[in-house]
Amino acid sequence: MTQAAAGSPPDERLSGHRWMVRVDPVGRGSTEVRVSCDRPACAEQRLHSAAAGRAAAVAHLKAHLRATPAPRADAYCACRADGCRPHAADTRRQARTAPWRCGGPVVMTVITDRSGRWWQALECCSRCAADTPGAQVVATSRPSAPPAPGRPTPPAQRTGPAAPRFSDRQTTAGTAVPAPRAVPARRSRPPEQRVGRRVIPRDLRPTSLRDELVELGDLFRAYQNRAEPDLAMLADLQERKARAFLTWSDVSCDVVLRLEARRAEQAAAVIRRQHQHRTGCVPDDEEPGVARLLTVSTQWEYARSVLAHVADHTPLPGAEARLLVLMLTLRTAHSGTGNLVGQDVTGLGLTDPGDLLEKLTGCGWLDIPGTVGDLLASRPESATPITVPSLVPDGSGRGPFTFGRKMRPKLSGWAQRVVSDKKLSKKKAPAATRLLAVTLAAWTDHVGRLGPGGQGIDLNALATRVPVDSGELRDLVDRLTAADWLDDAVLTDTRLTGRLTERVLPLTCPLPD
Repeated sequence: MTQAAAGSPPDERLSGHRWMVRVDPVGRGSTEVRVSCDRPACAEQRLHSAAAGRAAAVAHLKAHLRATPAPRADAYCACRADGCRPHAADTRRQARTAPWRCGGPVVMTVITDRSGRWWQALECCSRCAADTPGAQVVATSRPSAPPAPGRPTPPAQRTGPAAPRFSDRQTTAGTAVPAPRAVPARRSRPPEQRVGRRVIPRDLRPTSLRDELVELGDLFRAYQNRAEPDLAMLADLQERKARAFLTWSDVSCDVVLRLEARRAEQAAAVIRRQHQHRTGCVPDDEEPGVARLLTVSTQWEYARSVLAHVADHTPLPGAEARLLVLMLTLRTAHSGTGNLVGQDVTGLGLTDPGDLLEKLTGCGWLDIPGTVGDLLASRPESATPITVPSLVPDGSGRGPFTFGRKMRPKLSGWAQRVVSDKKLSKKKAPAATRLLAVTLAAWTDHVGRLGPGGQGIDLNALATRVPVDSGELRDLVDRLTAADWLDDAVLTDTRLTGRLTERVLPLTCPLPD
């Protein structure tokens, strides 16, 4: 009997019931799961997610448990068929002096995988159920009926610690189900706090230093998720890191931390210099990172003042007239007079430059000594003098602009460089495209993003400078993108966002911070 209890196969006629419900993934690249039951009559189910699969598996198991009769009092432990540890023979050392002692009534037990992938129901004795971690008893068998008359009474079983007990030989006494063994609770350790690749010790003192290091780690990770870089912010973070690591080195006497603090100081200096070069805010003895045609903020403001004046005082409608008036204003801004050659007008991409000049002279805004044809045919060696009466200073010597005589050619040269850009000329960009280019060049931040702070330009404000409808504006934006002027341009119903490319940053006039 001892050998049969320890290692013999179970009696097939009284083997305990057992079945399993599983949740398995369908395949890679899909969130669907497959719910299967090893009972022959149960069909496979497919559900859209693991959560839905687990819910269906639990419901399926409960349905089986409700429909299954109570555990049989004369059934063997179903877990013996799996060769479980209590029932398996110990082959590594001498055979046990006493076999595993099953005991207590037969119960229906449910065992669940910790990760929620399978659920198994089986008949076993209460002692096996109590020894299995996480097992839950859902039903208990009734005591065996008294033997029928004429049936021999089985011999009395021995009692005591060495007496074997079997689940198919039960007594009416002691039918209480032993409490199942509790599942050992997993102790979840708090996640490690890091700054860069350094793990911050939990017992680091002072607490203020540890809080500073944790905050720095969070700030660096948040900076990596930013859509746009901010070199000034990154330089500040590197300086804070250098100070914190120096303190950490003094507290822990770690020389490596001091070296990392020194590298953070060097990184902060390099990043801040890069920011200064990109924004033009460099010391007087150093060259800026972007060599702009107009070098100082006062020149940028003068250029914007000319654009605003032209937007308010152009005598003719349309983008072509606006561009021609802008270029003539810059030629005559200081004294109201200047020189002009035909190439200065014909190179602007105007549809009919002669007609526009006729209209400007006809309305009195422009005075020329000869005819429009003579002006268009003039060459640099015989330039045509022109006069714009509205720009001539009054009796007190004051005109509409406050910049001096030497500033006017710088502003005129800047605008001429923009409208005669080689890629715009190669693609034969129309006058409206060139007007938009010179307008956007004076409407960026220090790194070329459009609008104040790089937040974009309101379309109503843009329409006052470039008088085109929304459909034509979209075409102009596409032309500037194709000419490598604009990048990441997005035109909505209310704003234009994007940035000027690195190629044209020297032509920009950044807005004040």
